[in-house]
Amino acid sequence: MAICGVITTKEVLRHSATIVREFGAAAYLRCCKAILLGRRTTFLSCVFAP
Repeated sequence: MAICGVITTKEVLRHSATIVREFGAAAYLRCCKAILLGRRTTFLSCVFAP
């Protein structure tokens, strides 16, 4: 199995409480924005966005 690193809608929704608690609401909203826009992005790029 290869590791792709791209976040999925299922992962973001399943772990939303953990994402908000550990990384903040802004990181969670950036993940949601990426999902709504259909962008392929990694979780780290959502967390550490400028």
